[in-house]
Amino acid sequence: KQPIDIMVGITDAQSTYLATSLGFTPGSVGHTECKSVVEKLYKLFREKDCTLLEVNPLAETPDNRVVVCDAKINFDDNAEFRQKTVFNFRDRSQEDWREVEAAKYDLNYIGLTGNIGCMVNGAGLAMATMDIIKLEGGDPANFLDVGGGASEDQVQKAFELLNADKQVKTILVNIFGGIMRCDVIAAGVLNAAKNIGMKKPIIIRLKGTNVKEAKKLIEESDFQLTVTDDLQDAAKKAVSIAEIVRLAEDAKLEVQFTAAAAK
Repeated sequence: KQPIDIMVGITDAQSTYLATSLGFTPGSVGHTECKSVVEKLYKLFREKDCTLLEVNPLAETPDNRVVVCDAKINFDDNAEFRQKTVFNFRDRSQEDWREVEAAKYDLNYIGLTGNIGCMVNGAGLAMATMDIIKLEGGDPANFLDVGGGASEDQVQKAFELLNADKQVKTILVNIFGGIMRCDVIAAGVLNAAKNIGMKKPIIIRLKGTNVKEAKKLIEESDFQLTVTDDLQDAAKKAVSIAEIVRLAEDAKLEVQFTAAAAK
């Protein structure tokens, strides 16, 4: 392991150390070959904006050539504008369709294996939301961060993705209104529900800027949402409803949810 100063680049001493550490005898043809490979790997990493360059295995042939037999390479998406040759090789068919669609609308989406769809603003809040779902015995279906400045169109697209995902049984929306206003999210949720015919139950937790206006929009709509102020309560409801939907589907039954009358 060698820390490399990016202002200097990999030095001869460092590539010599690494080749020797890999078992090549200093002064041998293999040692010289290995040094060259190490230096070229660093050059590739820097010039092509890699975020990961992992080689396994690195092999020596009978004629003392050092060959990279296989490698895993990731590239920085933010560098696509200057790495067009690299990104032209991208095969979207090998990627999660949900992540591909989300990227088209600048949504941060990572598909997971659970059945509770999540839509949150802010990566930290998204992580906390997934954690509390797990603590309540549930399993998130995704990481979906709509960011601090999402438009109604982006919110609608987020719901389209969640609605189209067959493994999602219920959707938990957790919004803290700072930069993102709660009423914008509420309007996006309601418009999406109407436009795409949303049938999956939605639990929504809103806090922050324009939360009163958001709740008024929801109350005046004809679309049924489960609204709560508490994140833990929202997670509990999401886990419970997801389990009810799962059991109903297993029994080949359809279920509809309506709010209980206030006592």
